[in-house]
Amino acid sequence: MRILTYKTDGGLALGIKTGQGIIDVAAAAEALGCSDVPVTPAAFYAQGIDAMPAMTALADRADADDAPWLLDEATLQLGPCIANPEKILCVGLNYRRHAEESGSAVPEVPVLFSKFNNALAANGEDVPLPSAAEKYDYEVELAVVVGKIAVNVSEDNALDYVLGYTNANDLSARDLQMRSSQWLLGKTLDKFCPIGPYLVTADEVGDPQQLSTKSWLNGELRQNSNTADMIFSVAEVIAYVSRYFTLKPGDLILTGTPEGVILGMREKVWMKPGDVVSIEVGDFGKLTNKLV
Repeated sequence: MRILTYKTDGGLALGIKTGQGIIDVAAAAEALGCSDVPVTPAAFYAQGIDAMPAMTALADRADADDAPWLLDEATLQLGPCIANPEKILCVGLNYRRHAEESGSAVPEVPVLFSKFNNALAANGEDVPLPSAAEKYDYEVELAVVVGKIAVNVSEDNALDYVLGYTNANDLSARDLQMRSSQWLLGKTLDKFCPIGPYLVTADEVGDPQQLSTKSWLNGELRQNSNTADMIFSVAEVIAYVSRYFTLKPGDLILTGTPEGVILGMREKVWMKPGDVVSIEVGDFGKLTNKLV
């Protein structure tokens, strides 16, 4: 299943992508009498995996030709597919070839940092480049969406706690990132975490360690790798993090970027206003943003 949010006068609404169009979850649930369906993004992500049986049942009933709750995706302004995570965790230097191009040693444990909710942006949303920095870079990443409370989980069971996955672009201001040993400043500028366009549920994805990872800058392929090159797998990352603090439904984990970023190039031509960056993990659909 592919789940998204879109903008309305009342805020963000919840949708399900189907072959017939986008199901307006609130409208379909009301019309079909499905009282157990979470009808807002906040309600859905609070329930996480527990919401999936009701969502699946609704999708099966609501995906009908010419149903009044079906919307044309082309007419919608999408929001971030996860709108308000309690935590946005990121893993640095988690691809072997990216560590090599960065001149960094392969880490012995996951390198963790964070972004804040101000960094979230949607597919098609413009990303402002503030004058406070100059060295702007892209990073395609597989993002994991937590589906239930995870505390001290084992690596063997870690993927059972995943609701789904999405594209994430860990945009970075390298000059701010490297100003100190703490990377936060260069990572969480406004709209520096575009995600989406969809949450792709875990059952549709299968093995998260067999997914292509690609980025394009102004149409030129820049990154072209696979999650198989991760140093720490998705399961390892979840198990590691859950030893130290509780993961909750709706939390977002960015799992690192492969080689091909501007930082790793001999001649570094940083991104600038007017550039368009696109990324895609697997077949999740392209996430595209213009820099302004």
